[in-house]
Amino acid sequence: MTLAPPPTASDEKSLTGPAPADATRPGLLARLVRRPFSAQTILVGVAVVIVGYLALVPLGYLFHDTFLSSDGSGVSFGAFSRAYGGNSQSGSMLLNSMWFAVGSALLSLVVGTVLAYVQVRTDTPFKGLFFAASIVPLIVPGILYATSWIFLGDPSSGILNSLVFEPLFGTSPVNIYSLWGMIWVQGLHHAPVAFLLMVAAFRAMDPSLEESAAMSGATRGAVLRRITIPLLRPAMISAALLMFVQSLESFEVPGLLGLQNGIYVFTSRIYFVLRAYPVDYGSAGAYAIGLLVIAAVGVLLSHWLQRSSRNFQTVTGKAFRPRPVELGRARPFVGAGVLLYFLFTVLLPVAVLVYASLLKFYAAPSRKALSTMTLDNYRQVLHMPLAFTALKNSLLLGIGAATIVMILCAVVSWVILRTKARGRGLLDLLAFTPIVIPGLVLGLAISFVYLRVPLPIYGTLFILLIAYCTRYLPYGMRYSSAAMSQMSPELEESAAVSGASWFQTFRRVLLPLMSSGILAGWVYILVVSFRELSSTILLYSPGKEVLSVLIWEQFENGQFTTLAALGVCMILILVLLVSLAYRFGARFGLQSDSSN
Repeated sequence: MTLAPPPTASDEKSLTGPAPADATRPGLLARLVRRPFSAQTILVGVAVVIVGYLALVPLGYLFHDTFLSSDGSGVSFGAFSRAYGGNSQSGSMLLNSMWFAVGSALLSLVVGTVLAYVQVRTDTPFKGLFFAASIVPLIVPGILYATSWIFLGDPSSGILNSLVFEPLFGTSPVNIYSLWGMIWVQGLHHAPVAFLLMVAAFRAMDPSLEESAAMSGATRGAVLRRITIPLLRPAMISAALLMFVQSLESFEVPGLLGLQNGIYVFTSRIYFVLRAYPVDYGSAGAYAIGLLVIAAVGVLLSHWLQRSSRNFQTVTGKAFRPRPVELGRARPFVGAGVLLYFLFTVLLPVAVLVYASLLKFYAAPSRKALSTMTLDNYRQVLHMPLAFTALKNSLLLGIGAATIVMILCAVVSWVILRTKARGRGLLDLLAFTPIVIPGLVLGLAISFVYLRVPLPIYGTLFILLIAYCTRYLPYGMRYSSAAMSQMSPELEESAAVSGASWFQTFRRVLLPLMSSGILAGWVYILVVSFRELSSTILLYSPGKEVLSVLIWEQFENGQFTTLAALGVCMILILVLLVSLAYRFGARFGLQSDSSN
């Protein structure tokens, strides 16, 4: 499940065709925008205000409260001196953050690129496993993925040490609570994202240059080194920067693995400062701004590289079909590598969660441990009132955030792509601004807002809904903008000429035609809302927990087997929701096709 990039101006022109002869006159859609007090004007105006509010107000309060002196007299840098000066060990924290983000990004990129090449360009066996290996880690929340690797790589009771290394070598070399363990878990969890991005790049690249080089006598290694990789370099750099930013803002892996061994990164340091007494909001804001600056630089650099990647395009109007590379004698070994990757990314993490959920107390697999298996943990989850409360809260927030974001983004995309309204470029920028805000930073910024604004929503589900809508607004924009840019505005103009109002045109023409893109965005936001922990952990209150927070609380209380049972139930719920949503979408699409 990949995110479609926002359409560029040239893409929009190519999709809508040449401009009419009277392009100097305002178009029909542009004239409609000027009608005051119409339903369309009010709806668009409300959408613009909401986007501006969600994107700017939290950041404004974050900067205001961080730079404001303790006595409120003026601007002060005291929070930065407390956060980064003295004995704060900010240097080691910064190095840990960079090593963690760079190492995870490189691991994800290498694994994802190799697998994408094997899947697209070779005759490798077991190609059906690539789909499961790319989808399952995306559904499994980061907190559960990190927990599963605790069961696998714990120095004393981990399965890998107890059953593999100790019997063979007499030592326990695997320590998941190290910086390298953090990089391993984060890199494997993000490798499917890199795989999906690089598969798209390989499929879009004309292989004629590689085939010409091979016919000229170049070896397979030389073709890969001198032709394939240079052509893929922009996509690889962009994917690496995306993985870098996602790792930099990750909280689950550093929180579960790093804090056990005193390894701090930006996100875990912010969480630690906010859990200390007395709470130093200024220092937390200073750390948040430092993390925000690094993430923003990474996102802007990625966006710039994506624009410059047009110099490396090889896709033309001529159809092509790459001929698979015959692996020959290496085919069994490549197939074994695919099975090994599937084992480490999908089978082992999910299987160890199921295994742990059947134990009273976690222990490495043995005859004694297998004899004590029971379903008591699942019974405990079913009789846990907080579990049903968390499930209800997760459903309400996921469905609510997905619905609000996709409706809002559909309206905003119409303004950006269909009108000539002044400031639509600024509106586009505002809609994508939250993508540079890490989840924990967003949670802190929103808490700054509603701790000071006299609105009684702090500690309620509504503040979590605001956080989710803000966090996933850019992703909704990617889906809705991509869907709308594929439709010609002539359809809307025809409806308007036939007497339909803007609202009727939007509801009966645009939304049905955009249904596939809107549904894909809706499903994606629903899934990631269920997984979300980083922004939620700072905003929830007792009784308003969601499933991810409940799993975090079970980890802090040492209830690992109950956590595993809860995690298995959460994964099953996510799989069921995704399956139902896509089945409903397929049925809806068939009905709409038949009605046309």
